[in-house]
Amino acid sequence: MESYRPRIGTPIEALDTPCLLVDLDALEHNFCFVADTYRDTVCKMREHAKNIKTPIIAHKQIQAGGTVNGVCTAKVSEAEVMVEGGISDILITSQVVTRDKIERVCGISRVADVKVAVDSAGPLQALSDAANEFGATVGVIIEVDTSMHRAGVRTPEHGVELAKLATGLPGIAFKGVMSHQTLAGEPDRETRFIEGRRFMDICLEVKDAIEAAGIPVEIVSTGETWTIDVATEVDGVTEVQGGTYALMGTDSGYMEDFQYAARILSTVVSRPDSNVAIGDVGYRALAAPNGVVPEVEGMPEISVAKLDSEQIVLKSDGDIPLDVGDQVMLLSAQQDILVNRWDEFIAVRNGKVEAVWPILARGCYH
Repeated sequence: MESYRPRIGTPIEALDTPCLLVDLDALEHNFCFVADTYRDTVCKMREHAKNIKTPIIAHKQIQAGGTVNGVCTAKVSEAEVMVEGGISDILITSQVVTRDKIERVCGISRVADVKVAVDSAGPLQALSDAANEFGATVGVIIEVDTSMHRAGVRTPEHGVELAKLATGLPGIAFKGVMSHQTLAGEPDRETRFIEGRRFMDICLEVKDAIEAAGIPVEIVSTGETWTIDVATEVDGVTEVQGGTYALMGTDSGYMEDFQYAARILSTVVSRPDSNVAIGDVGYRALAAPNGVVPEVEGMPEISVAKLDSEQIVLKSDGDIPLDVGDQVMLLSAQQDILVNRWDEFIAVRNGKVEAVWPILARGCYH
């Protein structure tokens, strides 16, 4: 959405809508929970910047504690934004294979500790060649496929083969292994722990095989929001790539230790029927991944009937408790898509604007 910058101190009810809000009390609660969880553990948080897309928020978690003092990013362009924003420890969790992106990785590696996920020999060799030319040293992490069936080595033997290659290449610093995994539905704590341990053990099996070959493994980066607590009880895991927990989305609402920090503020612009209200926000500004529509906060009797490009259709079984001009808060199922729709966060506390933060990594697809 186009830039809209309200004055500090503006009451929420006076904001032009639609707008993306971040509740500072909720955000700080989530960051303090992570800091407390990892205060006395080997395992630490490496917040995933794809979910927040602004260095300011990443710095707030680092300042709160419990982190590796860095972040992970999905893309080279996100990594560049984070380095420019003063974060010097970066893990790029996607494979980087084209020459232009490899050169950009080498560029930021000269001013920051940058690590890149790899799962094949060709890009690893290309990374070494470029690092040599640039006079840079680039860290590499071997990605292990545990459940996503996308990138990642499938066997410990392949992991050992790549680790041996990495340790012999100039300009390359072998750092360790990583994995990412998902869990569908709303799992209870027992299921999260059983499945989380199972996935992490697959990653650790590769780590053990590499160490058995005589190669030290410094980093085991795995986990996500649903395994934030699981990872602390799995020996060998050094960091978690949590993303959702910061702003929260309804898909992860079962993680009850966290609070919803991100909301879309919308105004009712029409009430065409007694049980129908139309809001001024649509899918151009509000994510609905895989058909999962937003929720109206604090109004369980209202459902989202339809999401058009510019409007949202709200319905209730009886008379809808909304009139034209009323505001509603909408909760998204997923934040990385949501945040990418906006130019800035409007940070609020006690019902008023406290800050406006530009979303500097919006649109960083490369």
